Amino acid sequence: MTDVTKLSGLKIGAAICGSFCTFEKVFRQIEELTAMGCAVTPIMSYNAYNLNTRFGEAKQHAARLREITGREVICDITTAEPIGPKKMFDVLLVAPCTGNTLAKLAAGIVDTPVCMAVKSHLRNQRPVVIAVSTNDALSGAAKNIGTLRNYKNFYFVPMLQDDCAAKPFSMIADFTRIPQTIEAALEGVQLQPIYVTT
Repeated sequence: MTDVTKLSGLKIGAAICGSFCTFEKVFRQIEELTAMGCAVTPIMSYNAYNLNTRFGEAKQHAARLREITGREVICDITTAEPIGPKKMFDVLLVAPCTGNTLAKLAAGIVDTPVCMAVKSHLRNQRPVVIAVSTNDALSGAAKNIGTLRNYKNFYFVPMLQDDCAAKPFSMIADFTRIPQTIEAALEGVQLQPIYVTT
């Protein structure tokens, strides 16, 4: 159970990558965080901000985030760079975090607004909460999850196999546990168990 009083007034950066099928679940959690009294600033990767898909148009997603949070979307590297120097956030949430972004974070590659947001935020040794959504979490991306688990200040939202028969390597975060994971991360604790079953 989340202690709402611990989250109220928290400044959260919500960084969104291009796992478009999860957007609705993530947007609902951002609504929950704002309802708890958090000040949430949306950040979008280039793909999340620019690509139209069968899950909706890019401009509609950005407009929805502005409506939920009351803040403009950070959507380029130059706007994301001051996050650390200005100490903009208490915690940075990356949800959904794709396999592509996991790989870049593990390798220290900074070529998207989300990766720059994470790099800049980490200079203050503040927590980064990762909500995985990738079809290769148990194959190609597994090493990158393991790498980030060994890095200081990274915390994972508990995740599960979303379709073990049709997509045996796929995992997705239990997005409903984002507030709990943030609360634990602020105490320097990884919420357990990380890998859950339905």
